[in-house]
Amino acid sequence: MQSPAIDLTVHHQPKGAADRVAFGFVKLLRFCADTFFAKRYGHRAVVLETVAAVPGMVGATLNHLKCLRRMCDDRGWIKTLMDEAENERMHLMTFIEVAKPTLFERFVVVAAQWVFYLFFFGLYLISPKTAHRVVGYFEEEAVISYTHYLAEIDEGRSENVPAPAIAKAYWNLPDDATLRDVVEVVRADEAHHRDVNHDFANELAGLPQGVVAPCPPHVTLEPAWKQAA
Repeated sequence: MQSPAIDLTVHHQPKGAADRVAFGFVKLLRFCADTFFAKRYGHRAVVLETVAAVPGMVGATLNHLKCLRRMCDDRGWIKTLMDEAENERMHLMTFIEVAKPTLFERFVVVAAQWVFYLFFFGLYLISPKTAHRVVGYFEEEAVISYTHYLAEIDEGRSENVPAPAIAKAYWNLPDDATLRDVVEVVRADEAHHRDVNHDFANELAGLPQGVVAPCPPHVTLEPAWKQAA
């Protein structure tokens, strides 16, 4: 499977105080990640994908409850956000196979997940627009991080190991796929989430929507009971 071409230069210029706060918060998270992980991009991905899988689930849950209360249509938001959460979880499952996190890093994953979940849940209740803007900026940084990861692989500083079986199955990658192929397709996923969340924030702010990067095709995950039926 060929990873779709993406625009690496996309950046939403902050408009107003809320956008600037969202951008500053994400830059602070980026600084912390750079300080803690440096160039250990596989280990960085494990922790960051744990955090990245939270917003979609929170947004889908709160939009679902809002639509039930108001007895209105969700305009496709719920499924889009659930798909995002599932996709980010598959990123995590993939990089766990690559990085083999230590016990301490697994503890960091658990702590980061709960802290960010509570923070993002509260933020979404107060301002869904700002919450989606945070995710948009977060995904901008993810695209940058995976671009750096690709450079590390290309320059020989990170070993280009065979792609994990779970990644080959999920993205329909060829049998000889490597880590580089995985990072490319994950980066394309993140670019798609970047544009979708900025568009959600724009819609809530009454701003025009932009072009959304294509989402790489992947298999539809089915429960075991359904597969056996």
